[in-house]
Amino acid sequence: MEAKAIHRYIGSSPRKMRLVVDLIRGISVDKAIEILHFNTKHASKDAEKVLRSAVANLMNKDDAGRVEPEELFVREAFVNQGPTLKRISPAPMGRAYKIRKRSCHLTIVVAKKA
Repeated sequence: MEAKAIHRYIGSSPRKMRLVVDLIRGISVDKAIEILHFNTKHASKDAEKVLRSAVANLMNKDDAGRVEPEELFVREAFVNQGPTLKRISPAPMGRAYKIRKRSCHLTIVVAKKA
């Protein structure tokens, strides 16, 4: 049994989010939550929130009873690029610099260990 959680339009660039998500892919959920909780990167807060949501989705889906987080692992975790907000910043001599504010979509799938 598996469940997934998706957080869309996160205000962090996909490249920064992938650095965090690569740390938790394929490991147990309790270890992944511990890694994300004590990570210093800003993107780890959003990743931890999505991981906890995926675990809650699995517990709601399972009718047999309570599922322990030790029995679960992160099956898939990936980041897709979201829309980019384009802004303009004034530059010297009447020019303008483009500012691209990137966003991303985070998807985490958790499953029971076989």
